[in-house]
Parts: sequence; C-alpha cells; structure tokens
Amino acid sequence: MSVVIVNEKQFMAKLTKKLKGNPIKNAKIACQLAADAVRAEAIDSIARGSKSGATVRKSNPSRTHTQSATGQAPATDTGFLISQITATNRRKGTIVFGEVKSSAPYSKPLEFGTRSMGKRPFMQPALDRSADQIKRIFIRQGLINKKGAIK
Repeated sequence: MSVVIVNEKQFMAKLTKKLKGNPIKNAKIACQLAADAVRAEAIDSIARGSKSGATVRKSNPSRTHTQSATGQAPATDTGFLISQITATNRRKGTIVFGEVKSSAPYSKPLEFGTRSMGKRPFMQPALDRSADQIKRIFIRQGLINKKGAIK
C-alpha cells in the first residue's frame, strides 16, 4: 500500500497545526520516547559490558564474574540490574518530564562509586549518548525547532 501526498505544503501546514494544538500530548510522547531511548542505551552499555576488570569468585565456588573496570559501565552477571531499569513519563500540571530509574539496590554505588570501589556509571553516559536522539524526538513532536529553541 502506498500513500501519495498531493500537496506537500498543505500537508506540512496541517501537521504543524496538529502538533501545536496538542502540546501536552506531544510533550508526553516526546518524554516517553526520550526516556525509552536513554533506558535502551543504559541497558545496551551494561549488556555489552567492558569486562576488563578483575575476575572474582562468587559465593557459588564454581561461578566467577569478570568485573568491569573503573569508569566503564558495569558488566552484567545475573541480569538483575538490567531488569530494574524503567522509563516513564509523568505530568505535574503543565510540566511533563521523562524519568529513567534503576531500582536495583546497588545502582547508586555503581553509578557514583564508593570509598572502596570506583564508579561504573551507566545512566549519565546513556543520557549523554542519547542527547542527539532526544533532540530529534522533540523536533519531530513539534516542541523545539532545529536550533533547539522552544517553539
């Protein structure tokens, strides 16, 4: 099946009107898509893992785990960290925002490090790597222009 657009200018005018007419709806869509992009990037970085750190024995003597190096995303072991990363959007009045959260109890020590362990960030780098994609999402939803200014 193919769709033919007879008048491109008319189509773009209608699309622009539609986008401007539903700013909250468009913001919710954009925030969810942006949060999903960051979540996917965080999961991908953990799944890829660096595995360039030390190999340690786990509590089960026949099982070992190769840790990630300091500064690298954490290396996955059981998949629990990945399973605890969620992406949502919320609205408070006219403010809409996306949220990416990791509920694993050891997420914060991994991201920021501790006195005895260097950081193994996975959320901030995911956000940084997703910045261009997020900008494209907000442009497509009619919320910002190509220069990044709010419409």
